[in-house]
Amino acid sequence: VETDRKVALRAFDLIEAIMRDPFTGIGKPEPLKYLSPGVWSRRLTQEHRLVYLVRDDRIDFLQARYHY
Repeated sequence: VETDRKVALRAFDLIEAIMRDPFTGIGKPEPLKYLSPGVWSRRLTQEHRLVYLVRDDRIDFLQARYHY
């Protein structure tokens, strides 16, 4: 249970960082080569990634579990 809490807090920290600047910051942001342009990933844990799509006026969160 404590691990899930830590992962959830880390996810909130990453979301805040992404909202400030989707391309730099914590979690080692990187564009995903083989998906649509604008799809990025950040490390949530060693196993899980937070995957999101950056558009002109919004950010869509696509996945927060497993390795893309």
